[in-house]
Amino acid sequence: MSRVDFGVKPVMYPMPVLIIGTYDENGVPNAMNAAWGMITDRNEISISMSEHKTTENIAKTGAFTVSMATEDTVIPCDYVGIESAGKVPDKFTRAGFHATKSEKVNAPLIDELPMALECKCKSFDNGILIGEIVNVNADERILTDGKIDPKKLKPITYDPVNNTYIGLGEVAGKAFGDGMQLK
Repeated sequence: MSRVDFGVKPVMYPMPVLIIGTYDENGVPNAMNAAWGMITDRNEISISMSEHKTTENIAKTGAFTVSMATEDTVIPCDYVGIESAGKVPDKFTRAGFHATKSEKVNAPLIDELPMALECKCKSFDNGILIGEIVNVNADERILTDGKIDPKKLKPITYDPVNNTYIGLGEVAGKAFGDGMQLK
């Protein structure tokens, strides 16, 4: 087997496409696309990001939502990643997004994105945003037997090598079960 070295690159699969929702000081919703994030504890998410209108909003409100970008929303989700709210104040509405205020935190739920983590800001230091997840909510249309169904959610992953978005595939195995064959 021959392997190829690629050097230091931000390559990880899957890499979720996260849409961060915030309100500014006037209650105007904003959304941005962030790819470098992950769950870091049972009730915590960490996202690597630089200073943006989003981080300014979080500093003012102490809250944000994290929605999963989906196959059906690639265009608006990509748009909120390539456009700056500092340059286009109505970026949220230009994306075709509509906001419903979260009942748990001072941040918008994006109606077009059917799943969201509602978060309180724990910290933003050295470009790392850490949020306390206070609730997860999902639209009933993506539930099967009362559980979030990835086939209905249709989340996408970012491919940093080819600059593409990819849908998730089929079930490959049963977690906490398949490995029992080797015990």
